[in-house]
Amino acid sequence: MAGTRPLILIPSYNTGPILRETIAEAVSHGAPVWVVIDGSTDGSPETIRSFQQSHPGRFRLIELERNQGKGGAVLHGLRAAVVEGFTHVLTMDADGQHPASHIHRFLDLSARHPSAAVFGRPVFDASAPAIRVNGRKISNFWANLETLGWGIDDSLFGMRLYPAAELLHVFESTTFARRFDFDPECAVRLAWLGVPILNLPTPVRYLSKEEGGVSQFRYLRDNVLLTWMHSRLFIGFLLRLPLLAWRGENPLHPHNPPTA
Repeated sequence: MAGTRPLILIPSYNTGPILRETIAEAVSHGAPVWVVIDGSTDGSPETIRSFQQSHPGRFRLIELERNQGKGGAVLHGLRAAVVEGFTHVLTMDADGQHPASHIHRFLDLSARHPSAAVFGRPVFDASAPAIRVNGRKISNFWANLETLGWGIDDSLFGMRLYPAAELLHVFESTTFARRFDFDPECAVRLAWLGVPILNLPTPVRYLSKEEGGVSQFRYLRDNVLLTWMHSRLFIGFLLRLPLLAWRGENPLHPHNPPTA
């Protein structure tokens, strides 16, 4: 990415052995990889320390003493990344759901459109639970209403490449977006800020327990959090409605990669 300096940022909480596999795939793509251990208690940090020796200067392990939530972990890494001059941050989950094989596609698309945020548009396979696939449609509806259709194809999918300064600005504009609400709230607030959004079709897989899959999603807790979040954002949307209506549509919408 000429003229830009991207970082791969992976938050992790009690991910288990699959974390090492995720990192091994991620570091093969050349961009520096930072992992933020978010107060894990499963011993996973010890399984990845060797990457600091095997990939000097390209891998960093950051450990938080207490769990701060996905958004809090990303924010911790983001602040350090901005200080060190990284211009873009690609976030991906540590649990193997997101394909490291697509990292180069995010980096290439961002290189062509450095002002944009590149959001993964999930392509589900048979492993995806129907309740997760269908349930996210509700959040997607509200996110697109709250942004007047700016172009958030999926508000919850966490494999994304953000302009670092803009993402930090969004974080610092709210005391929320620190836990499961990080992905949808930051998406909406980036759209309010006028950051162009591109959507890149990206496979997603849900690993079984036998395959080492883990999930921190809690149906009741996290859906209550999303409901509260969209209630807040809808009020913010109403206050911004005249400006959002005046500015027009996402300028990069015609440049979205095709679905297939």
